[in-house]
Amino acid sequence: MSKKNNLAKRKNQYEFDLRREKQEKENKQKKLQAKQNKMKVDGNDKKRKKGASGFQVGKRRVKTRMTALAKAKAAQAMELDK
Repeated sequence: MSKKNNLAKRKNQYEFDLRREKQEKENKQKKLQAKQNKMKVDGNDKKRKKGASGFQVGKRRVKTRMTALAKAKAAQAMELDK
């Protein structure tokens, strides 16, 4: 009987292969989970909407929201028109 056909060696090799495949599958799943969690955390930080606070023109920030003083002046001007 040859060494390759030894039942104990084949059984041990089969169990070793099963353990290795299971370990590889677990590692792959952990990496995928970590990648998904990282994407969730990073995705929220990067995707901010500028909205009504203003927008960038060159190096200067242009405000689109009116301050309280500007609103008061506008209201006063509207009263004069009436």
